[in-house]
Amino acid sequence: MRWTSSRAGRDGLAEGESVAVPLATKASDLPMRVLSAAVMMAIAIAAVVAGDPWLDGFIAFVALATFVEFVRLVLKATAKLLFRILSILLGAVYVGLAGYVLAQLPVPMIIGVIGSVIFVDSFAYAFGRTLGGPKIAPKISPSKTWAGLLGGVVGASVWLGIFVYVAARQVSGASTMGFEAGEVGTLVLMGAAIAVAAQSGDFFESWLKRKAGVKDSSNLIPGHGGFFDRTDGIIPVVLLAGLFLNAMR
Repeated sequence: MRWTSSRAGRDGLAEGESVAVPLATKASDLPMRVLSAAVMMAIAIAAVVAGDPWLDGFIAFVALATFVEFVRLVLKATAKLLFRILSILLGAVYVGLAGYVLAQLPVPMIIGVIGSVIFVDSFAYAFGRTLGGPKIAPKISPSKTWAGLLGGVVGASVWLGIFVYVAARQVSGASTMGFEAGEVGTLVLMGAAIAVAAQSGDFFESWLKRKAGVKDSSNLIPGHGGFFDRTDGIIPVVLLAGLFLNAMR
């Protein structure tokens, strides 16, 4: 694995210079990453089970932490006052609106949104590592491939199929259920929209981090970086879910 610096002088690297990260170092981080992920998942599940006001408080905390990290990246990315002000204002709308929409969603849909992003990331990683192939935008995110995007579409579609199947069984009580061809096509189209949205959020944060000359948005979550590193793909998917709900009303 290599990380390329985008700003001369930061961390002692010239612009465009890359540093190899030994595989053993990545492997040594795995237990901490797994532990941190388990703790984050446990807290999130506890907040969902507890319901309001704990769930709203949890969402507000994550949104605030994400916005603070966004501001830190902006301040490192540019010294131009006007750009800083405009970026921070737009970031407040971007993150704040996503937090508000998420807090308004019914709990099953919150689970649906978070689950879809997890499936997108997992399948994208598996397809990207297995198939490789051309990069989407190597100057922004060298690890993102078209095969990974395809995997994200597959992952989102699989998750939607599972989610709709379980929801339909809860409503109808039927022991078996299948999907018609048109329904499968709809699930794939929705999966594609979710995958593109999630990957777009990831690309946006990657671009901002490169402008800021940093690898992670912060080091608050051991093995995972910062809150923005974990919510970058969730934010646009939440906004997409909000648009979908408004269109259905």
